[in-house]
Amino acid sequence: MVARIRRASKKVGRKVREVKMFVRAMQSASHPILAQIVPIRRCNLDCAYCNEYDKVSDPVPLDTMLARIDRLAELGTSIITLSGGEPTLHPDLDAIIRRIRDRGAIATVITNGYLLVPDRIRRLNRAGLDYLQISIDNVLPDETSKKSLKVLDRKLEWLARYAEFGVTINSVLGAGVRNPEDALTVAGRARSFGFTSTVGILHDHEGQLKPLSNEQKAVYDRFRKKKGSLFSFAHFDSFQENIAQGLAHDWHCRAGGRFLYVCEDGLVHYCSQQRGLPGIPLDEYTVDDLKREAARTKGCAPFCTISCVQQTAMLDEFRERPRETLAGIIDRRRALDPAYRTPWAVNALSWMFLHPRRRAVAGKAIVGLFRIKPHDRRT
Repeated sequence: MVARIRRASKKVGRKVREVKMFVRAMQSASHPILAQIVPIRRCNLDCAYCNEYDKVSDPVPLDTMLARIDRLAELGTSIITLSGGEPTLHPDLDAIIRRIRDRGAIATVITNGYLLVPDRIRRLNRAGLDYLQISIDNVLPDETSKKSLKVLDRKLEWLARYAEFGVTINSVLGAGVRNPEDALTVAGRARSFGFTSTVGILHDHEGQLKPLSNEQKAVYDRFRKKKGSLFSFAHFDSFQENIAQGLAHDWHCRAGGRFLYVCEDGLVHYCSQQRGLPGIPLDEYTVDDLKREAARTKGCAPFCTISCVQQTAMLDEFRERPRETLAGIIDRRRALDPAYRTPWAVNALSWMFLHPRRRAVAGKAIVGLFRIKPHDRRT
């Protein structure tokens, strides 16, 4: 009972901080919403499709990592995600997570899950981890990926029993996936544990589109029809509908501004697939850099499949065009479920925020309630 209460209390705390993140994103366009940072490039696996790892790199020294977390916090970053390589190989991962939380950001980890055992999960709880994501590529391991449900199912059981942080299990579709139906099997197993379930589409080594086959598209359509919240990215990611059909997506990429990718050398890049651009050291990165790179048009954007970059851009789309964006979300949900009725809470929020005058009043009230500080003046 005590563990259940503690888990529920932490979930409420996460939701409150997510509301603050959303309100800040609506109030300011010049701070990073999400930063991915690499504490170690080395990985204990060698998935055939991945170009984000090596087998030899040492961990980034703890003092260096803490300084980079501090700099991201100074820039006003709301969410800091530790990726890799495999971040659980870093010997000081818990201390890095604690620094993220101490600096007021939401702390997340993307892992292959292989090193998760009950004691490791408890240590992540104590460190203050908010969210953990695992991509499970298939049901049985093959030459493309060893991140299989057969190997990781025991890890999922341990996460369900011990984790006090949110868990997301990502299924994948695309080139290299031998059996597309595996995505539905993985999603069903994740939901049986109460985890969030998402689906991603594999990209090539430049983060670009590889259209789904007819069989894969049929599986994707079935996945989308699974019930979820109105604002779940399964419904919000309209860009994936175009990707699944091999179509260009019309959007403005804000990488380098609203989304940052910080490599093990401490350089800021647009994303994991566009390393070298802009390639500025994080400790020299300023608000002017954020604004300039967010405004810059990227030639890779129309066929991009990097969902985390797309998601941050969608928050700005909501900030700039709230009425049209919300209407689009609801229309897509109703296309999947004609009997769908908009929840009362969404109607209330629409009444408060879609009218300019009411939005100004409500925005000031929420900023005051959560004591949200602007970050436009940060350097």
